[in-house]
Amino acid sequence: MNVIWRTLLVILSARRRARREGPLDPTAVGRIRLTTLPTDLDILRHMNNGRYLSLFDLGRWDLLIRTGLFDAMKERGWYAVVSSETVTFRKSLELWQRFDVESRLIGHDDKAVLMEHRAVVGGEVYARVIVRARMLRRTGGTVPHDELFAAVGRPDGLPEVDPWIHDWAQASALPPTKAPAPSTWTA
Repeated sequence: MNVIWRTLLVILSARRRARREGPLDPTAVGRIRLTTLPTDLDILRHMNNGRYLSLFDLGRWDLLIRTGLFDAMKERGWYAVVSSETVTFRKSLELWQRFDVESRLIGHDDKAVLMEHRAVVGGEVYARVIVRARMLRRTGGTVPHDELFAAVGRPDGLPEVDPWIHDWAQASALPPTKAPAPSTWTA
């Protein structure tokens, strides 16, 4: 709930932009402009590291709506869930600082769609996150890529996914939900 008003504003703005400008190409970079608010700060008076992920969600909403993917998902009873993400911080965002969230679909692996989000000030990257998201059915189960691409089209011009991203995805994976995943710590 902590960014619900921003989410609603981004959704309304994305719908308006999609009507006015037409759909965004699935491989295009989506951009939204945000400001670091007092509620985004931690005790050190810069943006809290956890807040970046919440604000990058706004970029994901904008991209899903403006590319038309959100409507296609809604029609079919599909939804996306983040299965893993990794974030790298370079510079701090300070109070009242304006920045852009840039979002782009960067490819897929055998189970998930991959996106990149960046916090950018004056063309300079302050933070970057790589997100793996799986497509699920409201009725249960996952949506295979062939069904996803048959419904929404396979984007042309996707870049090759950097090998480290595939390595990271494999190394960070937890067991499937039906398999045991005991919490045991090694010394």
